[in-house]
Amino acid sequence: MNCFDRLKKAFSSFTEKLSNKFEKEESEEDKREQVSQLAQSSVPQENQAQQQTPQQAQPQRDRQEKEEKPEIKEREEKQEQKSGLFGFLRYREIKEDDISDLIEELRIELLEDDVSMEVTDKILEDLKNSLVGQKVSRRENLEELIQKSLKKSLREILRKNYREKDIIDTIKSSKKPYVIVFFGVNGVGKTTTIAKFAMMLRKSGLSVIIAASDTFRAAAQEQLAYHASKLEVPLVKGKYGGDPASVAFDAIQSAKSRGIDVVLVDTAGRMHTDKDLTEELKRVVRIAKPDLKILVLDSLAGNDALQQAEYFEKNVGYDAVILTKVDADAKGGVALSLAYKLGKPVIYLGMGQDYDSLVKFDPDWFADRLLS
Repeated sequence: MNCFDRLKKAFSSFTEKLSNKFEKEESEEDKREQVSQLAQSSVPQENQAQQQTPQQAQPQRDRQEKEEKPEIKEREEKQEQKSGLFGFLRYREIKEDDISDLIEELRIELLEDDVSMEVTDKILEDLKNSLVGQKVSRRENLEELIQKSLKKSLREILRKNYREKDIIDTIKSSKKPYVIVFFGVNGVGKTTTIAKFAMMLRKSGLSVIIAASDTFRAAAQEQLAYHASKLEVPLVKGKYGGDPASVAFDAIQSAKSRGIDVVLVDTAGRMHTDKDLTEELKRVVRIAKPDLKILVLDSLAGNDALQQAEYFEKNVGYDAVILTKVDADAKGGVALSLAYKLGKPVIYLGMGQDYDSLVKFDPDWFADRLLS
C-alpha cells in the first residue's frame, strides 16, 4: 500500500456507500411507482371490458388510447429525466438516519487507522453537521458535499498547531550559532533525520556542525561520522560511555570559534520509560541551552507515538516534531492525530531514505493527499 492509502480508502468508501444507498432507495421507489401506475390503469379497463360487448368496447378503447397518450408521454419524459445524466436521484434532504450507520462504520475504520478518538469525533461531527439537512439531486452533488466537508475538517485539524514561519528564516534571523537538540526513542530514525536536516541547512546557505552526543550506543557515532563525511560537515565526537553534555558543549564552542551557523546535537535514543537516560537528556539541554528542541517520532509507531510525545513534553519539553517514515505509513492516522493533539507543530515529514527526502509539513498538501 502507498502512503495513507487506508485512510483515503476509508473516506472514499463512506462516499461510495452513501451514494449507493441513495441510488438503491431511488430504484426501489421507481419500481413501486411503476407497479402502482400499472395497477391503477389496468383495473378499470379490465372491469369495463368485461361489461361491454366487442362492438361497444371498440369506441371506448379508442377514446382511452387518445386520453392515455399524453399521460404515457409525460411518464416517459419523467423516466427519461431520472435515467439521464442528472437523474441519479431526486432532490432529497439528507436525514441523520440516512448516515448514522455509515458514520459508525467510518468511526471504526478511522480508529483502526490510528486516528485518535478526539480527532475521529471531530471529523465525524463536522461531517454529520455538514450533511444533515442538505438537499442533493445527483451523485456529483453528494460527492462534492462530502469532499468539501472532509477537506474543511482536515485542514482545521492540521492547521491547529501549524507553524507558518519557515525554520530556515528563523535560523537566519537569529544569533549564531543556532543550537538544535534532537531526541526520541530508539529506532525512530533520529540519526538519519539529523543528516537530512544538515543537508537542508547546507542547501539554504547555512554552515553546520554536528555533535555526536549519543555516547551510550556503540555504533551511533560511527553512523553520524559516515553521514557527516558524505555531507562534508564537521563532527564533534566523545568517548564511548563519556559525558554527552560535554560533547554538545565542545561542539558549540567549536561553532563559535569557527563562525559556524548551526549546531545539531544528537542524543541517545531512549525508551520513554527510561528515567536515567531522561535525566541525562535534561542535563544536555541545561548545558547546551538550545534554541530549538525537536522530538523525532515514527509514524509507524501507532498511538504509542502520542504517548512518547506526552512523556517527553512532561519530562523534558520540546518545541517541534519531525515525523519519520511517513512514506511507509499506509494508515496516516498518527500524522493526523499528532498535528492536532500535541499542542506543538509538526514541522517536517520524513518521506524516504535520501538526504533530500525531508519535506516541510504543509496542512493543505496533507489534506489533499488524504482525499486524492
